[in-house]
This record gives sequence, C-alpha cells and structure tokens, in this order.
Amino acid sequence: MKSPITTSVRLSGSGHEYQKNIFKFMSNKLIIILFALPLFYACKEESKEQKAFENADIISIKTATVQSLALASNINASGLVTTENQANYGFKIGGVVSQIYVEEGQFFKKGQLLATLDQTEISSGLNQSDLNVKKYERDYTRAVNLFKDSVYTLEHLQNTKTGLDIARKQKEAVAFNARYAKIYAAADGFVTAKIANEGEVVGPGSPILAINETTQNNNYLLKIGLTDQEWAAVKIGQKATVTLDGYPNEHFEASVFRKSQAADAALGSFQVELKLNMKNSKPAVGMFGKAAIKAERTEDFIIIPYSSLIEADGDKAFVFIVENNKVKRQPITIAKFENKKVFIKDGLQKTDQIVISNSAYLNEQSTIKIIK
Repeated sequence: MKSPITTSVRLSGSGHEYQKNIFKFMSNKLIIILFALPLFYACKEESKEQKAFENADIISIKTATVQSLALASNINASGLVTTENQANYGFKIGGVVSQIYVEEGQFFKKGQLLATLDQTEISSGLNQSDLNVKKYERDYTRAVNLFKDSVYTLEHLQNTKTGLDIARKQKEAVAFNARYAKIYAAADGFVTAKIANEGEVVGPGSPILAINETTQNNNYLLKIGLTDQEWAAVKIGQKATVTLDGYPNEHFEASVFRKSQAADAALGSFQVELKLNMKNSKPAVGMFGKAAIKAERTEDFIIIPYSSLIEADGDKAFVFIVENNKVKRQPITIAKFENKKVFIKDGLQKTDQIVISNSAYLNEQSTIKIIK
C-alpha cells in the first residue's frame, strides 16, 4: 500500500528533492484555503442578511379594545349678552330737547324722569286750549239763557254745546301731548346709547335714548346662533350652562327662552335666546359668552384614540382592526373630536381590537406581532 504523500508526490532522487516536493505540495494547499475563506464568510453574511430581511416583515403593534360610553350630546354655541326688552325712548311731539338726566351706561328705576323738551311752546298751547274752553263755557251759558227766553232755537243751543265739547277734547289732547314731552322710565334698566343731546330740535317719535330693561336682574339673555339641525333639536325651556368672558370662574344657569322662526341673513344661522340667571352679577350688553345646552337624552358612542386614525377626511376615516392575527382596514364615520379622543358614529363594534401604534407601516398582508 502506498502512503498518501507518495500518492500525491512522486518521491525520487535525494533527500533535498523530497523536501522541495513537500514544500510545493503544502503551498498549493494554502492557496486553496485562502481562496475558500472569503467564499465562506460571504455565505455567512448572506445568511445573516436573509434572516434580518425575514425579521423585518414582522411588524410589532399595540392594540386596544374600543371603549363605549353613553354621553349626553350637548349643543355648544357662543353669542353675545343682551336683555329681554330693548327699546328706543322718544318724545311724542317735536321740539327742542331741554334736558337729558342720564348718561350712557347709567342704570335707572321705573318711573324715573329721563329727559324733557323745552316747555315754552307746550305751556303756551295748554294756556290757549284752557282759554278756548272758558270761552265756549260762557257761550253755552248764554245760549241756555237765551233758549229759555225763546230767543235761541234748540239747534243754536245744541251747536253751542257741541263747540264746548270740542274745546274740552282739544284741551285733553294738548294736555296728553304735554305729558309725553317728558320721558319716564317704563321699567328698571340702563342706557345703552344716548342718541340726542340737549339743545337739539327733534321730531315726533325721534329716538332720544336706547335702553335695555333689567327687571330683577333676570332679563339678561345670551343670543346664540345654531345650525338648522341644532335649532330643530332645541326646545323652549331646555336647560343650559353659560360662561361669560367677564366672569371666567363662574357658571350661570340658563334656559332656552326664544327661538327665531327665520334665519339671520347676515350671520347665516338661526338665532336662539337663552335667559340667564345672573344672581347678583350685572354683565355689560355685548359681553361674549359660551353656552352648553343640555341634551334631554343620552347617546352611545364608541371612543378610540386619535393616534389610531389613518387617512381621515372630514367625518370619514379608516382604522386597522385585528382579526385572526391579521390586520383589516376598516372604514368608520366620525361623530366628533374631543382632545385626543375620537367619537365614532358607526363602523366599529364594542369588541373590536384596534391598532394604536405603527399603523403607517401596515397593510392587510402584513405579518404582525402584538406587544403589550
């Protein structure tokens, strides 16, 4: 039997040649090993990359069960403070404004004198009507005596009596107009605008003072604008809570007082007035306020985190739900947003598991791993 070395290397000659052949054989082995090492490591790196690629297809996600909550669907709106009754006070007759006893923003009591006209012309008219009545009284007395003496006919007597009656009625009309040459407050309130000033000549019925009534502090209103659906849902007497910018730390009780039967063309909304219970506070007319009209019934909402939404557009959006260890793209309809919560109108069930993380990297073919 031949040895392995003698099989690969032909041994002949002296010992020097034998060593030379051994060295040549070992050099060839070393060259083969050096060429094989890079190939080995290349295969090893390719195996690592393949493993990393396979692991990259598995997406880690977090899920949560949707929440269900019964909420009262309150109607929120804002508006400006006004009062139940607003009016423009003026004189019944024309004349020169003599005095105005109140200023803008000043409060007044019922029956208080607010303004007067110059009395010169008015007093002259009253005196003239009084003199006219006295003349007709004398004429009538004379006519009665002459009728008794058969000098006056019955017709003459009756005509004289008619003249007396007309003079008396004219005096009443002049006295009536004289009373309305002064403006008295018809109710408690305050002046919102002073339209005329002392010394001005005004015509009959011209506005002198714009006022707002505040009987027992319960006449304050908050006038708000609602959409057509909200207007239809609101009923007279429905309770509400109001906050005013002038009283940021207070909440005032209110109720629906009036509903406009026509839309406001300027604002494009339906006006609703809430009567405020201001307690001991007296807000300024025009103060800004916010109202929450309490719903009479509750409604069940499904609530999900805002981070779970994908492709939201208006009230339409999508979420991923987990079914059989796969994700499914589910369309939903949004009712409203509140902070970081989304109230869902339809599209989800109370038992659905929704994806709340890494939604942007998912599709319905993704392999998922649910983590806590």
